[in-house]
Amino acid sequence: MADARDIIAKLRDKRELSADELRWFAAGLASGVVSDAQAGAFAMAALLNGMSDPERVALTLAMRDSGDVMHWDYPAPTIDKHSTGGIGDCVSLLLAPALAALGAYVPMVSGRGLGHTGGTLDKLESITGLKTEVSEDKFRDVVTKVGCAIVSATGAIAPADKRLYAIRDVTGTVESIDLITASILSKKLAAGLDTLVLDVKCGSGAFMTTLREAQVLAQSLVTTANGAGCKTSALITDMNQPCCDAMGNALEVMEVMKALTSGEVDNDLCNLTCALGGELLVLSGLSDDIDAARWAVRDTLIDGSAAERFGQMVSALGGPSDFVDYWRDRLPSAPVVRDVMAPRAGFVAAMDGQAMGMAVVHLGGGRTKGGERIDPAVGLSNICHLGDPVGSDVLIATIHARTSSDADAAEAALLGAISINDTAPTKTELILEKVTA
Repeated sequence: MADARDIIAKLRDKRELSADELRWFAAGLASGVVSDAQAGAFAMAALLNGMSDPERVALTLAMRDSGDVMHWDYPAPTIDKHSTGGIGDCVSLLLAPALAALGAYVPMVSGRGLGHTGGTLDKLESITGLKTEVSEDKFRDVVTKVGCAIVSATGAIAPADKRLYAIRDVTGTVESIDLITASILSKKLAAGLDTLVLDVKCGSGAFMTTLREAQVLAQSLVTTANGAGCKTSALITDMNQPCCDAMGNALEVMEVMKALTSGEVDNDLCNLTCALGGELLVLSGLSDDIDAARWAVRDTLIDGSAAERFGQMVSALGGPSDFVDYWRDRLPSAPVVRDVMAPRAGFVAAMDGQAMGMAVVHLGGGRTKGGERIDPAVGLSNICHLGDPVGSDVLIATIHARTSSDADAAEAALLGAISINDTAPTKTELILEKVTA
């Protein structure tokens, strides 16, 4: 019979924990047998001492198996992508329907905004009537009929992780790479995936601000996911500026719809979508050529097939059936819209992504505490790019706010977050590295 005290002591003393011990501990987290104090001690020991690869795999599987695990029976692979979080990152909304249009099944269990970063579910729910909290039967039905569905996790998905995550948040142990890995993957693996690609963000707008931090997390995620039986690779991608030209829920959906309906796909948002989609298609066996796979994803954005799948998903989740045709009329708008010009001539040299993200949060587009309602209409659009030449007559962003005072605060934050120098910065590649098992 396992005992929480013995398991904590072994982790404290750097003695290897068995899969059975970690399975018992995860079940205890879910059932309440493990106390908050014991969970906090476990998390601190993991943070300070780390875990071995086998321990991390075992913990991930144990937390996955603490709740419901989905199983799919489709003629094609079930695949998904996960981002570690950044600003203006609405790739999932493009990638899921593009992959579905290419014959894959994409059961995407996603999340809400965290800190300065936006959440895929919040973005989708800016569409009138759309609901991401659905039953498992509804989730299955949408994936079967459309090929993709983006929904929130039910309370029955990885309950051990839900408990441990809350305890990490109040015990100073959020930064543990091992526990971050197990947290991300336990929920993704509970969705019954065959293949997963990870977008590990790196830069001022990401949680991992340095390349070394991103490399460590990416390798941990890839090693653990493959060890748990899910074919996985990761791309480390630049997040020193927003992934698209907007930040804020409805505003980012607008960028997605422009990409899906205009045929204009020569931008970072679409390039990253194609790169991640290509990785998934090759890794899952749906393609044997990475360049051809990336072009296939791009073609779905241009020929309208991804837009068609997106519209079907929106309608199936309760949104307007004519959204793809009339999306400009189906998204909320803010009453105060203000253009912000560059304070001087020069080049956009740097962006404080976290400060920009928090400006959107304080406009009402994110949460400062759990359970807060958000304003889907507010945020930033027409955001300048690193290296852009600017002057006093050049727009650096447009603010969408509920009140003039909110816009004033956002303008001050924005001007403080964007640095303008006399010389242009060195261009950074969008994709920094690929990490494989």
